[in-house]
Amino acid sequence: MSDFETVLVVDAKDIVTVRHAVRRQAVKIKLSLVDQTKIVTAASELARNMFVYAGGGEVILELLDKDVRQGLRAHFVDKGPGIPDINLALRDGFTTGSGMGLGLGGAKRLVNEFSIESTPGEGTHVTITRWR
Repeated sequence: MSDFETVLVVDAKDIVTVRHAVRRQAVKIKLSLVDQTKIVTAASELARNMFVYAGGGEVILELLDKDVRQGLRAHFVDKGPGIPDINLALRDGFTTGSGMGLGLGGAKRLVNEFSIESTPGEGTHVTITRWR
């Protein structure tokens, strides 16, 4: 299965579009309602961060089929300022804005797989996966 969907995030309303797209793909592979809610919540937070801190980017949704398991992988790619200290950014309570500082760490806890690559001045690529 190689089903892809891309959502551009250039406006605050696009965060809602990301939520709907993630939910639609999660339903397609029959994730449970709890797992749907977890990946939609994580995706919403990451899309919001991408919009607020990087001015936008793109979200690439990918359906996975590995042996007998199916999953949904979401890539959040931006060309923003990057994250100088990823470990600090993942720490609960850390924020560079006005939020509660639960974004990256919270998103990480809601998914089965989480990776982040960021280069200051070049951008950030966060990948999350939820398996059924």
